[in-house]
Amino acid sequence: MNINVNVRPRISAYAGAVRRRVREGGLGPAPVLLALAVTWVVFQSLNDKFLSPRNLSVLSVDIVGTGMVAVGIVFVLLIGEIDLSVGSLAGLAGAVFAALNVNLGMTEWLAVVIAVICGTAIGALHGFLFAKFGVPAFVVTLAGLLAWSGLMIYLLGPDSSIHFSEDGLVATLTSRYYSAPGFTYGLAAVSTAAYLLVSLRNRGRRAGAGMPCRAVGEIWVRTVLLAVVAFTTVAVLGHFEGLPLALLIFLGFIVASDLLLRRTPYGRQVLALGGGVEAARRAGVDVTRVRVSVFMVAGTLAAVGGLFVASRFTSASQVSGSGMLLINAVAAAVIGGTSLFGGRGSTWSALLGVLIIQSIASGMALLGVQTALQFMITGGVLITAVIFDSVARRTAASRVRA
Repeated sequence: MNINVNVRPRISAYAGAVRRRVREGGLGPAPVLLALAVTWVVFQSLNDKFLSPRNLSVLSVDIVGTGMVAVGIVFVLLIGEIDLSVGSLAGLAGAVFAALNVNLGMTEWLAVVIAVICGTAIGALHGFLFAKFGVPAFVVTLAGLLAWSGLMIYLLGPDSSIHFSEDGLVATLTSRYYSAPGFTYGLAAVSTAAYLLVSLRNRGRRAGAGMPCRAVGEIWVRTVLLAVVAFTTVAVLGHFEGLPLALLIFLGFIVASDLLLRRTPYGRQVLALGGGVEAARRAGVDVTRVRVSVFMVAGTLAAVGGLFVASRFTSASQVSGSGMLLINAVAAAVIGGTSLFGGRGSTWSALLGVLIIQSIASGMALLGVQTALQFMITGGVLITAVIFDSVARRTAASRVRA
């Protein structure tokens, strides 16, 4: 009897919290995870090879190039802006690397560094023109899309592609796998334990300061769910070739960028700027510096993503900088839950969004469906996500006014 007395208020409190989040549009990644689950169930029911270790392994590598670009897009979207040049920047980075390495004989690691620095410098240029001269980011990056696409085509030469070594550094990014159980399961265990310890430590610090914090039970539930996902991923991928190096690097970038946004003064400034330029300026945020920096991040990650795309084909070509890369990257960030209006989202949005997009593409390929239908379905998912974002924003605004 006492158990019912203690449990019912807790259940009622959790239910009330869920209802409040629904009204405020604060469900977090739940709708995206549900959409991903539905996508996987539907395609698995139509073709039992969809969730096979081989297909999931290919999927885990295919998401990395677009996902890296999408992580950079998240930073720009968080301040309420857009970068249309990331697709052409990704293609340019691949072309710069291939031209330096193959045509000029430069060592791979140095060519990689220069290619990434080019992305950072171009992002800084875009940010400077936007922040200092007041040119709309849409116009600046649209001009960049055209200019850097032209430079990419020029570097690729008359053959429109440059092939590089299949055994070199860049090719290894998407061809190396780790299959030793001691390493893969150990990595899953360490990651889960690290999440638990960090979460409990943060809870202790917030509770000690009298700030709102997660319940210990919720932290344990999240940890168990993370452990299930981590160990299941290791087990499934281990039945094919193992954990891909590309996926590990991608997850590392997501975790690092998430910590940057949530745990550092810089990240709080980015989110504050997305909430309102004037309010952020009055709070002491250097608006110009933050604006330039987010475009630098976007340019850098676009270059890194471009190298992963080139690695997949072991060549730099116009495909690496196609408009579809830009469209998929922006769609991944928005579908994953990053607001187009700024101030809300996380880099995990890139992972969730690109998983949905690439899952649709993979499922359609297995079913032999035309690419046209794939585009229509992805477009439908994108507009649904935007509508959800708009409704959530209006609901939150009306509650503030009330």
